[in-house]
Amino acid sequence: MDTLAIGRRIAYWRARRRMTHEVLASLLGRSVRWVEDLEGGRRQSDPRLSVLESVAGALKIPLQSLLADAPTARCVDQVELGLIGSALQHHDVITGTASPGRGPLPVAVLRTRLVHARSAFQAGRFGSVGGLLPDLVLDANQSAALLEGDERLDACRVLALALELAEAAAIKAGDTDLAVLAGHRAVVAAERSEDPVIKASSARHLADAMTSHGQPGPAAAFALAAADRLGPDLLAHGGSPTSTSVLGMLYLKAGLAQAAVAEAVGERPAAEAVFDLLDEADTHAARLGSDGNELWTAFGPTNCSLYRVAAHVQLVEGARAVEVAQTIPAQAAAALPRERRAHLLADVAHGYTQAGRYHEAVTTVLRAEAEAPEEVRCRPRTRRLVDELQLLAPTSVQGRLRVLADRCGLPG
Repeated sequence: MDTLAIGRRIAYWRARRRMTHEVLASLLGRSVRWVEDLEGGRRQSDPRLSVLESVAGALKIPLQSLLADAPTARCVDQVELGLIGSALQHHDVITGTASPGRGPLPVAVLRTRLVHARSAFQAGRFGSVGGLLPDLVLDANQSAALLEGDERLDACRVLALALELAEAAAIKAGDTDLAVLAGHRAVVAAERSEDPVIKASSARHLADAMTSHGQPGPAAAFALAAADRLGPDLLAHGGSPTSTSVLGMLYLKAGLAQAAVAEAVGERPAAEAVFDLLDEADTHAARLGSDGNELWTAFGPTNCSLYRVAAHVQLVEGARAVEVAQTIPAQAAAALPRERRAHLLADVAHGYTQAGRYHEAVTTVLRAEAEAPEEVRCRPRTRRLVDELQLLAPTSVQGRLRVLADRCGLPG
């Protein structure tokens, strides 16, 4: 065995589990020095399998994660989802109160941590977000409960945005129960912020979670109600780029929710309503005049086109989805955050599959993996596409698919 490589993997997972050497040593019934030597590859030339099984058990990972090279993709795993869920269910987060004995963190510190986590997500590094969110949510809630005046409102803004990110991470991991819970918590925190921009931002995330959770009708209604309620404030004095972006995103989320409704009922008027909502979003994008990334929305004409592609895929109009994707200028797509680029490619791969163009589907899903490995290897929706292509695609592309399926952890 490569003891140095195994030691590095142990150190990686210990840090990801936010364990000190002391904690891991206690769980294993060993000394701190023993753990340090194990991580440094100095314990023994060939560590016993029973030892590594104990370490894997303490870290709550499969033994294979220590024996094999770590994959490029770092998926948010069940342990991290559980920690996020525990933070959302914490008494203080539910009640908006603070724990005794801890003072508030400065909002500037919280905001820096939020920017770091949000930036990692948009870069397609979803796994790194999982370890950051529980403490960020708890710390932001503590500050929102203890600070006063404008600082309290600012802390509520950070808390709402952190909870939104928890919703987005849960969606990527396929945990829609957790996503809906995080979305509800975000809306409550946003209302406490008294900021219409944050209220609209959290509303669009909850609508997204509801759609993913199989509640597209209520999701569309919720997003439109939020747009009606908040629109006058968001567009006051012409509307800033940020307020215009979050309002436009509400219509995009409503449109995608309506697409799920239309696909379920199979009625043309329901499908036409999808594109009325997307047209409304286009109007706000045209007001901006260019693509942007205000409040991590990536909102603008290009992202509106991405949602049209997604809507056609939802309506099982794969050929039309591909046609719309081909109208997106390559330079504009390349300027999007990496997560958005990979998401577009995954949707286009779905479109090619629906149209029976399996060669193009395989090539496109591989391009999505190259952009953001976690969008393909970790997200259940895309993994299901890879599994489907293994059944449908011709023999000539099965070699590439088999290697990809291995990277996704899928059976052959």
